[in-house]
Order: sequence, then C-alpha cells, then structure tokens
Amino acid sequence: MASAWLCQNIIICLPRQYLWTLYALAKDLLHPTPEEERRTHKKKRLVQCPNSYFMDVKCPGCYKITTVFSHAQTVVLCVGCSTVLCQPTGGKARLTEGSFVFLLKLRQV
Repeated sequence: MASAWLCQNIIICLPRQYLWTLYALAKDLLHPTPEEERRTHKKKRLVQCPNSYFMDVKCPGCYKITTVFSHAQTVVLCVGCSTVLCQPTGGKARLTEGSFVFLLKLRQV
C-alpha cells in the first residue's frame, strides 16, 4: 500500500516500507540536544541567552580573586600584584598560564 505526501506542491507516493526514512530525517525542534543548543546562535535558541559570563579568577602570585568578564576587550591586571590575568582575543579572553577560574562561581550575564 502506498502513501501520498504533499511536499511543496509536489505529491510524493511512497511504499509503506520507505516511510521510516522520512521519519528518521525528522528533527525534534522542541527538545534539542545540549550539543545542538550550544552550537546554535544565541538569538536562535529556544530560550535566548548570551554566550558571555563573569568568572572569578585567582591570581597565581598573590592568590587574590578578581572578577573578569569572559569576553573582556582589555588586558585585566591583578589588583594586588598587577600581573596580567587575561588577554583579549577576537572573542573570549585568554587566561594567562598559572591563573585559574573558579568553576563554581561562573555566573551568566
């Protein structure tokens, strides 16, 4: 038994055994995987949220904690010993070697 499908003003007649291929190509738009959600543009997600965040960075020299924006456009210096904590790139700021981020303190903007 064949089934008829209307696709952009073209009627497609397929045997029942080939219908599973059409279902396999279907994509669940309401429940994307976390990987798909991460790769999509920030404005095209189901819930719009920015890619940027604030993070607490600990200085390797004096062990003081400084809050740094993830996409900082200027060089961020430590308040205590004025060592460079991160340097700007085209997108996210690059942390210098030795300084590390407290992952528990990540906060979305």
